[in-house]
Amino acid sequence: MERTSPDQARNLSAETQAAVPRIALIHATRLSMAPIEQAFAERWPEAGRFHLLEEALSADRVHAPDGAAPMAERFLALSRYAQMAGADAILYTCSAFGAEIEAARRAVPLPTLKPNEAMLEEALAIGTHIGLVATFEPSLGSIGAELRALAHARGVAIRVEPVFAPDAMAALGRGDAAAHDRGVVEAARRLEAVDVVVLAQFSMARARAAVADVLAVPVLTSPDSAVDALRRAVAAAAASPAPAASHPAESRR
Repeated sequence: MERTSPDQARNLSAETQAAVPRIALIHATRLSMAPIEQAFAERWPEAGRFHLLEEALSADRVHAPDGAAPMAERFLALSRYAQMAGADAILYTCSAFGAEIEAARRAVPLPTLKPNEAMLEEALAIGTHIGLVATFEPSLGSIGAELRALAHARGVAIRVEPVFAPDAMAALGRGDAAAHDRGVVEAARRLEAVDVVVLAQFSMARARAAVADVLAVPVLTSPDSAVDALRRAVAAAAASPAPAASHPAESRR
C-alpha cells in the first residue's frame, strides 16, 4: 500500500481546508449564538464558522436612529474585520440594524445576509397580513421596514401587525427559558387573523413550537432560513468568475 508522505499530507490538508467555506457570524447579543450554531449543525455542519460579539450595539441602538453614521461605521468595521479574518461570507444575527447592515454589505464585497431577510421573503410568499413578534422592541421598526421594502419591490400591499413581548428577553438572559417562551406566546396571542407569524430575533427560535401550538397559521424563525440562504449564496459566489455579489437574496432569483 502506497504511503502518503508528510508533504503530501500537508497539501491534502490545505486543499481540504480551502474547500471549506468560512462564515463570520456577527452578534449584538450572545443569546443569538446558540440558535444559529444549532441551525448550522443541522443544516450545514461542514461549514467553518467563527463568532464576533459586540454587545454594546444593542444598548446603543435604543439611542441611535436607524442609519446613524457612528453606528454604521461600527458595522462597516465589523464586516471589514470579518473580511480580513478570511471569511467567505457574513451572517449578521442582530435584527434591529437593517440600515447599518445594508451599508456594510455595499462596502465590503462578500455575500452578506441580514438576519431575517430570507425568513421575510418566505412570509411574503405565504400571505399579506403578517404578524411580527419581538422581544427587543427596536426590532419591530427595523424588521417592519424591511418587510415593507420587500413588499414594495414586489408590488404587493401588506399589513404588518407588530407585538412586543416586554420581559421575555430579560428572562432568557437570566436563564429562565420557560418564562421567555411564555412571554412570546402571550404576545403572539394578541395577533388577530394574520396569515403568518414571524419571530423577530434568532433567540426566539426556541419558542416556535409553543407559538405554533396556539396559532393556526405558519410560524417562521430566522436561523434555518438564514443558513439555507447563506449556503446558496456561497455556492453561487464560488461558481461565478465575477466578484461575489454582496446581496445573497439576488442569488435566489
